Amino acid sequence: MKKALISLVAASALLLASDQFAMSDADRAMYAEMLEANPAEIFVQEGGEKLAKLGGDAALAKFLGKTEETLPAYIAGFPRYIASLGAVVSLEQVLQAMMKSQGLEAYKFASADMTALSAYVKSLANEEKINIDVNADEHIKAAYALGKEVYETKRGARGLACLSCHSSDVIGSILRTQPLPDLGKAVAGGTWPAYRMTKSSLTTLQKRFQGCMNNALLAVIPQGSPEMVALEVYVTNLGKGGEIAIPGLKR
Repeated sequence: MKKALISLVAASALLLASDQFAMSDADRAMYAEMLEANPAEIFVQEGGEKLAKLGGDAALAKFLGKTEETLPAYIAGFPRYIASLGAVVSLEQVLQAMMKSQGLEAYKFASADMTALSAYVKSLANEEKINIDVNADEHIKAAYALGKEVYETKRGARGLACLSCHSSDVIGSILRTQPLPDLGKAVAGGTWPAYRMTKSSLTTLQKRFQGCMNNALLAVIPQGSPEMVALEVYVTNLGKGGEIAIPGLKR
């Protein structure tokens, strides 16, 4: 497994992105320390052990019709349409299908076991550029359109959407003591699963989406649903060309 390379310079720039960034000196010191030794590495290692029980990298490559050499670049293009599954799917859904093909009970989408397993698999693409192709076929085109709709549609009593906190005119504003990020420049699709300091746990991008929805008092979209996978497609495409670095580290 390639080791995740997180730039200290880039991380420092993130911390200094706003003079209003309300992070204590103790938290800053902890953040710097975790950049050197991300606590989530142990979960990624556990995920590697789980994949080994399924046949390892070679078995995953074979299941996807790839070689071990081409597997990292292929992983860097997820979510994508898989003909044998008949849908645009996330890595978690591929891994569920792989487990079922071996006669095993698949991990639940949002389980800790699946988070660890999917984190390891995505880490195989570390240092690869996100190469999702939202024009590859009619299926991914439809998923991208749906994801854009989910991202931009205002919902709930507050009339909020993902775009409400991540449009160009509000990026950098402070919410809950931290600046609102540009999801494309932050390469959100390539830095989750990530270790969240405030939660002391490894978290997937879709689970993070749900956290945002909860905070905004919106009806929470289920993980693994067509709408949630589509949202992952849309957000991942925002950071296309950015490098994958798993596990990420988030406040």
